[in-house]
Amino acid sequence: MKKILKMRGICKSFPGVKALDDVQMDVQSGEVHVLLGENGAGKSTLMKILAGVYRADRGTIEIDGRQVQIRNTKEAKQHRVGIIFQEFNLIPHLTVAENIFLGREPRVLRGMVNIKRLIGDAERVLREMNLHHISPRTLVQDLGVAEQQMVEIAKALSTQSRILILDEPTAALTEQEIETLFDKVRDLKAKGVGVIYISHRFEEFPHIADRVTVMRDGCTVSTLNYSETSDEELIRLMVGRNLQNQWRAQGTPSDGKELLRVTNLSTRSRLREVSLHLNSGEILGIAGLMGSGRTELARAIFGADSISGGDIFIRDKKVVIRSPKQAIDHGICYLSEDRKKNGLALNLSVRENITMADMKAISYKSVINRREESAKVQSYIEQLKIKTPSAEQKVKYLSGGNQQKVVIAKWLHSKSQIFIFDEPTRGIDVGAKTEVYELIRQLARRGKAVMVISSEMPELLGLSDRILVMNEGRLTGTLTREQATQEKIMHYATLGI
Repeated sequence: MKKILKMRGICKSFPGVKALDDVQMDVQSGEVHVLLGENGAGKSTLMKILAGVYRADRGTIEIDGRQVQIRNTKEAKQHRVGIIFQEFNLIPHLTVAENIFLGREPRVLRGMVNIKRLIGDAERVLREMNLHHISPRTLVQDLGVAEQQMVEIAKALSTQSRILILDEPTAALTEQEIETLFDKVRDLKAKGVGVIYISHRFEEFPHIADRVTVMRDGCTVSTLNYSETSDEELIRLMVGRNLQNQWRAQGTPSDGKELLRVTNLSTRSRLREVSLHLNSGEILGIAGLMGSGRTELARAIFGADSISGGDIFIRDKKVVIRSPKQAIDHGICYLSEDRKKNGLALNLSVRENITMADMKAISYKSVINRREESAKVQSYIEQLKIKTPSAEQKVKYLSGGNQQKVVIAKWLHSKSQIFIFDEPTRGIDVGAKTEVYELIRQLARRGKAVMVISSEMPELLGLSDRILVMNEGRLTGTLTREQATQEKIMHYATLGI
């Protein structure tokens, strides 16, 4: 195969952090090259340098044997480098069509955008991705996370890139959508496109991977042919230890005391008379396909969405929850699937994010006790193993896994009793996943009630004491830990009976 990309000696530093140190990588024409490593290993930083988002402090980039300068995203596009970011790069107030062809809009005389052709071209791209249910005229802000992810993918695939970077492209997708993406990736391989694929989902690699480069702590560890290695070897190279099955506990003992009960909960948009209960010390899994109402259920309980019918009980007492603040006052916390939009203040520090949900706990007569605040924040950093140069580091500079840990620390500080996790390990590497699983187990062991919404079957099966399955806004199945299998979950999720 022809080598189309060579990166040598790439170095990059941010305030207080050396993100990349002498990184080496090359990509061949017509291959899928998996870039693997824990969160914070430097994968996304390296790819943002290739895509022109960041400029390297040192190092060289060669494309088709010629050294090039990529100082901005425009120059990256000129060299036919495309990227699907882990963080969505869409403009919410523009339509799907406008986002897909942003900067490349078809025009008529006098530079006016040809709206008819724009819509037609977008419909063609969406049709090729089997996204018939998404209208090109819909505003991106009105789409769910998974639908936005598919629009991001459609946008990247429409650019006819020579080198295409996919950074966690399947994190919010269903199995059917993932297979559609893989079909497109295989088509690109056949056309000689070099695909750099960043993912933490090892089960995806057999379907598309040709080679794997492993990074750790900002350095290149090794490049291997995927067919000649194993998951265990890749994990060892990533984290230096074997994590297999560390999170698969035997279930958490529940004391049987009911903390949360929901009866006939309904919303105008999705939920239809959902009833459930959640006990102290229990981990309750919520399964279902995209659009089944899982997130809507969490948002309704948390007061983020208005309910049209039904009741909520906390410790057998009926409560009214019309806002997230009321939910927090009742000891309920919600870790959103979109932690950057709904869980964090990205421009604030780790310290400020951790303490913001309960300032009273570190204040006396409305004056913050800085010494007590510092001690508590440091204890959470150590307890949750948050990798940060200091408590004053801005959260936006942390890896995805460490950002998730900051959100968890925030709710631990708030002394919440009922934890709702929506896709808790989305975009998190295998090592950080294991730590998050253990944190969830610890919460249950402390008597907290935990609800986990996840699209990953092994995650639900490994964590949950019970699993409820949703289909089209209603509960269709309840399975104990002993009864639950992937086949039974999919039966209730798809057939609804």
